[in-house]
Amino acid sequence: MLPFLAGLSIGFLFFLVSRKRSGARRKALFERISIQPEAQFFSYEAQIASAIANQSTTVSDLQAEVDEGNRVLQRSPLGYLKVDQENRLLWCNAKAKQLLGIEQTDDYTSPKLLLAIARSYELDQLVEQTRTTQVECQKEWTFRSISPDPANVSERPAYPLRGHGIPLAQGNVGVFLENRQQEVLLAQQRDRWTSDVAHELKTPLTSIRLVGETLRNRIDPALVTWADRLLREVNRLSALVDDMLSLNHLEQQQPQRLEETDLVKLLYQAWQSLEPQAKLQDKTLDYQGPERAIASVNSGLVYRMMLNLLDNALKYSPGGQAIHAHVQWSEVGTTPGLLLDVFDCGDGFLEKDLPHVFERFYRSDTSRTRSGDPAISNGTGLGLSIVQKIVESHQGKVQAKNHPDTGGAWLQVWLPTSLVGAEPNYSSPR
Repeated sequence: MLPFLAGLSIGFLFFLVSRKRSGARRKALFERISIQPEAQFFSYEAQIASAIANQSTTVSDLQAEVDEGNRVLQRSPLGYLKVDQENRLLWCNAKAKQLLGIEQTDDYTSPKLLLAIARSYELDQLVEQTRTTQVECQKEWTFRSISPDPANVSERPAYPLRGHGIPLAQGNVGVFLENRQQEVLLAQQRDRWTSDVAHELKTPLTSIRLVGETLRNRIDPALVTWADRLLREVNRLSALVDDMLSLNHLEQQQPQRLEETDLVKLLYQAWQSLEPQAKLQDKTLDYQGPERAIASVNSGLVYRMMLNLLDNALKYSPGGQAIHAHVQWSEVGTTPGLLLDVFDCGDGFLEKDLPHVFERFYRSDTSRTRSGDPAISNGTGLGLSIVQKIVESHQGKVQAKNHPDTGGAWLQVWLPTSLVGAEPNYSSPR
């Protein structure tokens, strides 16, 4: 009898322990699922059934939102595709298929490698860059579609694309694709039109200037001021035409005849060209940096870039102030380069102007024209556009902002360099 009671006690003890564990698990389950207040007085089975019904409704609502989002993306005028952490295509809309020449069905149950479906290494690089940096990235390239079927290699049209990469959860990446063909055609038509107009204006402006200079020496002295005004306006229009032709020339070809050039020496040469004008207003150049900075560049174009930067600072800096130019070595990623800072002591750019200062003919209405200086009002509005094109033609970068110390306009130019000889000497400028 005693063994029977002992076995019964042990079995009852195991039952209590099991029931306690079951209750704990059930309590944890109730904490994880949503129980409606009115269902809390029902049995456990009824509460679980209610929770399952609520979860099913929530899942259905979420699935409906996902389907609605996919329908919107499917009809979007922009291409969209999504890839996983292994660069396999998870989904794409009809526009992306059209832009990338994707010929597969809508079955994504067995994702395939993106590069095997869309032969675009630039797109693959954009996806990898977005995933690595975990920030939104943008890339522009010319897409040349190649059929994945080697037995059916056909020539397909090439067109410019712009891709916007967006980092997603779990290493996935979403990419929006935009066809820039229309934008490029409009830009080409604009450039062709401005180039034709500039060429047509060059000859008559030269004739008008010659006539004005001849008349100036033959008219009554009281009318000379009018002749001078005419010549100033003709010279301004001639400068505008020259800038338009220069800008068009820069956009059509890359810089030729790259040569190892001392950029510090080039900076001083550009300042010497502007020094007579600077002395009239008691303005000086404050240079800080190495005595020599050797880079492989097109010296003529970089001289024009520095001339425009210094001239821009000279126009907007108050009299008696210095124009600051700093040079230092810097790296973008792993690429060595040279960073040139040029800033003045003027009123600086308006915040609303900063995104547009490199646009053609863009002129601020107030801040940068507050002095009423004729030198300022006679600008062509193309100086910084030319700077940007020269920098881009050297695979460099340029940005505009206001200097934190002087408050004046601050232009930063970074150029990749080919260093020669020893490390630069920072002891004292020339």
